[in-house]
Amino acid sequence: MHNIVLINGDGIGPEITDSVMRIMDTAKVNINWIPAKAGMSAYEEMENPLPDETIALIEKHKIALKGPLTTPVGSGFRSINVALRQKFDLYCNMRPAQTLPGVPTRFGNVDLITFRENTQGMYVGHERYVDGDENHAETIAVITRAASERIIRAAFEYAKQHGRKKITLVHKANILKYTTGLFLKVGQEIALEYPEVTFNDMIVDNTAMQMVLRPAIFDIIVTTNLFGDILSDLASGLVGGLGVTGSANMGDHHAIFEAVHGSAPDIAGQGKANPTALLLSSLLMLDHLGEYDKAEKIRKALHKTLLDKDVITGDIGGLGSTETFTNAVVANM
Repeated sequence: MHNIVLINGDGIGPEITDSVMRIMDTAKVNINWIPAKAGMSAYEEMENPLPDETIALIEKHKIALKGPLTTPVGSGFRSINVALRQKFDLYCNMRPAQTLPGVPTRFGNVDLITFRENTQGMYVGHERYVDGDENHAETIAVITRAASERIIRAAFEYAKQHGRKKITLVHKANILKYTTGLFLKVGQEIALEYPEVTFNDMIVDNTAMQMVLRPAIFDIIVTTNLFGDILSDLASGLVGGLGVTGSANMGDHHAIFEAVHGSAPDIAGQGKANPTALLLSSLLMLDHLGEYDKAEKIRKALHKTLLDKDVITGDIGGLGSTETFTNAVVANM
């Protein structure tokens, strides 16, 4: 039995988490769902968007599946997601982007994974106004050898274990010589330990261009926090958008799997929500738990479902609803 903390989320969150729970139940995945609150709903009920009870549950059970959250304005959090990553030291953000059957895209051969360092870089929050009139602002990016080593090694270990052939380290060391220069240096050192994996490095602006020109040249990308945030969304755009890509945030002791799209309150409760991103995130969770057969069973059912325009949701060209989508995945299993 796997004890999984479940955060429904805001907006469309409860609809897509219900869908995923039903699909998991049909696949007979042995999960004990442990409900927890976060986001706007928690703020309205407890005046805290990230309650201590939720933190304690994740601390205890180690793994969580999370729907999209809304960070309340003036709550003291820049981002609940960032707060969770920092609290549990979830240094590895893994974002696969793979061409899916039936999902309209410009490319038919994308299969890349972004490994993003999740705790440092430009997102550490070291910002300030230099002058009293707020006309001059600055921010400090933090890159350490230790954090660089663990995210780069995570990418190489994943490549080794899953038969991936190539890692591209993305940087801006031609200009940011100390920060991303350090990240590049560490990558070059670690690459020597994995001769079976082809290694190259690429400047971030060239990477962005090559991703939209020749995405098939990429296998695994490993990069710093800000660059990874941008490039992983770009990768999602290559395969149909944030609604069809999953995400995992992993540390040495805890892991949180989440849909990275927004809570979409404008369509909440209307049956328009696409569960695919959260479902793919849950499949990353099953792989993490060693439930490979169950994950593959659900993945095959999802791929078959995506070919049926009558049941999939409108955001990916379908005529169906959240319910028809879920019913079809269940039937296809």
